[in-house]
Amino acid sequence: MLRLTISAAGLAMAAVVAFAPAATADDGWGGADCGQVPVAGCDVSAGGGGGHNGGAVHLPGTGGDDDSAVGPDYSGCRWDKVDDYSEPGQPTTGGGWYLLTCLPDFQDGPFWVADAAPAPVSPRVLAETARNRLSLPRPSILASPAQNQLVNLPTWLWVDRGAWVPVSVTASVPGVSVTATARPTAVTWSMGDGTTVTCNGPGDPLLGGDPRAASPTCGHTFRRASERYPVTATIHWSVSWAGAGTGGTFPELTTSTTTAFRVVEIQALGAR
Repeated sequence: MLRLTISAAGLAMAAVVAFAPAATADDGWGGADCGQVPVAGCDVSAGGGGGHNGGAVHLPGTGGDDDSAVGPDYSGCRWDKVDDYSEPGQPTTGGGWYLLTCLPDFQDGPFWVADAAPAPVSPRVLAETARNRLSLPRPSILASPAQNQLVNLPTWLWVDRGAWVPVSVTASVPGVSVTATARPTAVTWSMGDGTTVTCNGPGDPLLGGDPRAASPTCGHTFRRASERYPVTATIHWSVSWAGAGTGGTFPELTTSTTTAFRVVEIQALGAR
């Protein structure tokens, strides 16, 4: 029985055992498509002429002749692990012995199939995984006055402080851990009247003082009345990652909320 040691380097794709179409009914080997494999694959072609003992098993990329075989059409193949098989001088760990069986009556092996080491996961890939798991809060829109806004009276704008905190997620595999962190950097306000306001912070509430004073951090003054101004607050998040002795950045993320402001006019205020 022919035996072959299969290295992990040759196990890159799903196994296909390919035999040439039938030429004569008496040459021994046949065609088969093996879809069940115990490992991460290999291409195997069998050489023949004169039956099994005259053939060879060849794994592309591991050397050997690329012989073509002829024979009856086999309907399928499978790999069967042999748990109680061993050979002097052959490894006993890091893989296993397998028989190649093709219907109706072809079998070869056992073959030693080395365990393929898992491909290393790069820190960047882990960072992308962590970034995709970030759950960033949407802003709650707050304003003063709390109800109707007034023409020519400054509106103070801010988002709730709970949405203005860094958010981090860590992704890990054995031996490697990477953390992605999103930090709020600015809020863009689309005021619904054709103007946009960018604030480099969450803004501040009006706590006493002159209601005619403009917000020092984030605000807007409406010049025309409207029953419904659609107002959108968008938080911009910078995203960085660090781990495994390296790090980097991702394009910014955003979260948004939209509401409606009613703006009324009080003539006594006049234009400022």
